Amino acid sequence: MTAIINVHEAKTHFSKLLERAHAGEEIILAKAGKPYAKLVPIDAVQARPKRRGGQFAGLFAVGDEIFDPLPDEELRLWEGHGD
Repeated sequence: MTAIINVHEAKTHFSKLLERAHAGEEIILAKAGKPYAKLVPIDAVQARPKRRGGQFAGLFAVGDEIFDPLPDEELRLWEGHGD
C-alpha cells in the first residue's frame, strides 16, 4: 500500500507516519503536490540485492574506433543542433 502525504501534514504527523512505514506501508512525501521523497521500512531497503558489475563481461567488444571523433553531422545532433 502506498500513501501520498504533503510535507506540511508529514511534519504534523511524523511519528504516526514512521509507525505506518515501519509496519510496511510505503509513504510518499509530496512538496507542492509533486512526489519528493519516500519513507519505507528499513528492512525493505536492506533486503535489496547488492548491485554487482561484470555480468555482461565478454558479451560484446568495443574497438579502438570508440575514441575516433564523431562525424560532424552526428556531433551536431548530440549537441542539439539537428532536427
